[in-house]
Amino acid sequence: MRLPAHSGRLPAIAGRVVLSTGVHHLDAWKRRWGVGQWAAFFETQELPVTSRSKLLLRGLEAAKGELLSPKELSSIVLLDPLLCLRLLREAERTRSHRLGHETTTALAAIMQLGVDEFSALLLASREIEEANIGLLEVEARATVAAQVAERWASGRMDLNPEEVAVAALLADTGELLLWVYGPELPHAAKEELLSGRAMRSSQAQIEACGFDFKQLTMRCAELWKLPSLLVQLLRGVDTPRANLTRICSNAARHVVESTATSNLALASDLVEARKLMPGVSLGWLVDGLVMLPDEQKEYLLANADELWLSQSGG
Repeated sequence: MRLPAHSGRLPAIAGRVVLSTGVHHLDAWKRRWGVGQWAAFFETQELPVTSRSKLLLRGLEAAKGELLSPKELSSIVLLDPLLCLRLLREAERTRSHRLGHETTTALAAIMQLGVDEFSALLLASREIEEANIGLLEVEARATVAAQVAERWASGRMDLNPEEVAVAALLADTGELLLWVYGPELPHAAKEELLSGRAMRSSQAQIEACGFDFKQLTMRCAELWKLPSLLVQLLRGVDTPRANLTRICSNAARHVVESTATSNLALASDLVEARKLMPGVSLGWLVDGLVMLPDEQKEYLLANADELWLSQSGG
């Protein structure tokens, strides 16, 4: 298999700011917390947003004024996973259960709250620490996952690709929140993986923290009563849409890591996605990775083609 030259940089979409690690001292008793205790703790904490989200909102307000639409605002939300989570929780809190339907997209949540209330919610939110590199990396991964999911879901003729995009955006919620409120834990898991003592991220998380971050994501989703459809998609199994959510999340991790090993894993992600979408080509899937440079796309497609042929017996 051919490998592209590694640039050592995150994709431009990440909007990444490299400062310091942002790791803080964690109380000893919190180190012993399990999934349930962390999820309960997070339920009482404020969810911060990116400074970029506020800048984008102010820019849209200046350009559009009273003509600013919920659709334009939803594009901001799909670049900010914690803002999306805050918006869905607020929409669920204010939703009339007599309506008989759940709010499963950023657009629907904004329409439910109203443009003015959404804008006030965003501008009143505290901002994430841009010195927290671990948090920025996971945020970058989440936004890449959402972008890929929205494109790839259309290849399945999905009736609502934004639902898959939102689930992909929130797939690493547990890890995101740990980077905000207990960064020593994900930092320790990262060190465990980089040291070679663990071969996979989930193994490193269990060794360093006593639980894997996917478990924490699912516990938070259930505790906060996120829409049942999104919870199903977050599980990443049982249905083609849920499987696609998982694949997009994995693909985003490999895009952001951008190492020789992750590039090969990304080719495997493409083959797995292709099996869910008989009507599209590997080339179409690669084109959906708009954050990659053309040269890397060529190498990636060559590797994916080779892997597809080896698995299909061609």
